Amino acid sequence: IMCTKDGTIKKTKLEAYSRPRQNGVNAIVIREGDQLIEAKLTSGSAEVMIAAKEGKAIRFNENTVRPIGRVGAGVRGISLDEGDEVVGMICIEPNSLQDVLVLSENGYGKRTDLDEYRITNRGGKGVKTINITEKTGKLISIQAVTDENDLMIINRSGLTIRTAVDQIRVAGRATQGVRIINLREGDAIASVIVVPANEEEEAPAVEVDGTGAPEPEAEENVSKEQ
Repeated sequence: IMCTKDGTIKKTKLEAYSRPRQNGVNAIVIREGDQLIEAKLTSGSAEVMIAAKEGKAIRFNENTVRPIGRVGAGVRGISLDEGDEVVGMICIEPNSLQDVLVLSENGYGKRTDLDEYRITNRGGKGVKTINITEKTGKLISIQAVTDENDLMIINRSGLTIRTAVDQIRVAGRATQGVRIINLREGDAIASVIVVPANEEEEAPAVEVDGTGAPEPEAEENVSKEQ
């Protein structure tokens, strides 16, 4: 399953890629101004969630999307308001213990139980997944996580921070969340990835200035919900 920035999704059987060429093969037709942002391997019966930067997300079953060939543009996954764009897509398999984690560009985030997002028809506007404010900034990432995961967060300034998912408590769908990391003024989150939890306990992440010396320890990664 593939998803583009403007909310188009496309599902293709894996066997369509069984004869790759040295310079690759066409996977999806991208319209002018659009771009591919996610590609996920699924079982055929996963729950798909697509999130947009203005704080909305849609949940639907992937069996509502019929597979098509490699050459094709796909169908509407989520309808976006003018100026909005998709920031990510997750696919959660049946009976999975994963939660939905969202993170905003200013370092606020939360975990929410998947069941808080009602299943809707593909192509709708979705429901609120985080309360976007000037303090939180726009939504930057959506991830499927468990307590056995860590988050690797990269800031636009180049700083990388690793934090344990089990430190982030589960919160309601329409809340603002809590501060996951502290950012310097003018900095923002650039990218987030989920990795297996580090078995060895690590010291709390601290920011490092240009001389390589650590700054005074920041407040806890996760504060009380605002």
